[in-house]
Amino acid sequence: MGVGKVLRDRNAGLYLSGVVVSGFGTTAMWLVAGVWVKSLTGSDALAALTAFTLWAPVLAGPALGALADRLPRRPLLVGLGLVMAALLPVLTLLDSAGRVWLLFAVLLVYGICGTVHGAAEAALVPQVVGHRLLGDFNGLRLTADEGMKLLAPLVGAGLFARFGGASVALLDAVTFALAAGIFALLRVREEQPERERIRAEVPGFARLLEGGRQLWKEPAPRTLVSAGAAVMFLAGLNGAVIYAVAGDVLGHAPTYVGVLYAVQGAGSVLSGIVAGPLLRRLPERVFTAAGVALFALGVGVRALPYDAVALAGSAAIGAGLPCVLIAALTAVQREVPNAVLGRAAATANTLIFVPNALALALGSALVAFVDVRVLLPVLTVAGLATALLLVAGPWAGRGASRPSLSDLVG
Repeated sequence: MGVGKVLRDRNAGLYLSGVVVSGFGTTAMWLVAGVWVKSLTGSDALAALTAFTLWAPVLAGPALGALADRLPRRPLLVGLGLVMAALLPVLTLLDSAGRVWLLFAVLLVYGICGTVHGAAEAALVPQVVGHRLLGDFNGLRLTADEGMKLLAPLVGAGLFARFGGASVALLDAVTFALAAGIFALLRVREEQPERERIRAEVPGFARLLEGGRQLWKEPAPRTLVSAGAAVMFLAGLNGAVIYAVAGDVLGHAPTYVGVLYAVQGAGSVLSGIVAGPLLRRLPERVFTAAGVALFALGVGVRALPYDAVALAGSAAIGAGLPCVLIAALTAVQREVPNAVLGRAAATANTLIFVPNALALALGSALVAFVDVRVLLPVLTVAGLATALLLVAGPWAGRGASRPSLSDLVG
């Protein structure tokens, strides 16, 4: 019923439409960026650097998230979309290796705008859908994101092969402009940024760290964000060895990785749909622990040399991993005061996703020295230990969200 309420709500429907439109162009562009650089320069290192350039601004999340607390959030979302819509056509000038710096400059701005956009969006959502439907909305949002990941890469690759990288950049610019128009249609009475009170309570540079302080202060966000960081580290190690799974374990060509990712994406789509109802009926630590355990078991079974088992494991990874992310974001949005929610959301993203990037690099080195059939069971044990700590650790039961009778019947 919560999913239906979200879909019937005008603001929530518009919000999800903006996410779908913008996510389509973004996913297509992120894929094509590396291919474009590789085709112009022949350098694998520079191609890989495109992903780092996009993710690097996440490291400055607490500072960039402050913009989402200092400015009205709906106009900020609109403005960021228009900035990217105006900037991306610059890439039509990219026609040689000597101009590849243009792409990296645009990608850096892209990453900065994306970090601010994510903070503003996370902070505005509670005012769009209300606290009761946060889990449902966040689940549907993730479903929309994952759905775009199944379709947009194919469209992006097709456009690049037929018309070149500039066509994908222009497509992304159009989707940003459309998303900005959709966000402009939202009817939301925002709380005014509390500049003077924040300035009086928290002086100077400490204001940038206020989001992190709020995360640490509240038990539920602190525990779930910490669990998210731990699981995303394991997910990074798992992602780094996926080519070894396809080749060394299953005996397939590297292109089989695309099949594994597609099945994983399908699992994430399903998980996003059921996350909201489950979050209302289960303590959030139990919900999160179940997702972590499902993810861990999915990782472990991919050490077995059977295609059907590997595909089932990929589906389990796709279904389990979003549970952690949805629960953590929902807890942050529910528990952190609105005045610092932009910084808190951006800080949470930094804490959760930076370990993933570090683990990708570490995993790339480990796979050269450790057999993937040994490494994957170790990751499973670590994941199951994390799940156990969530439900039986010393903090279990402190600040846990318990469903009320109205939640159970609603």
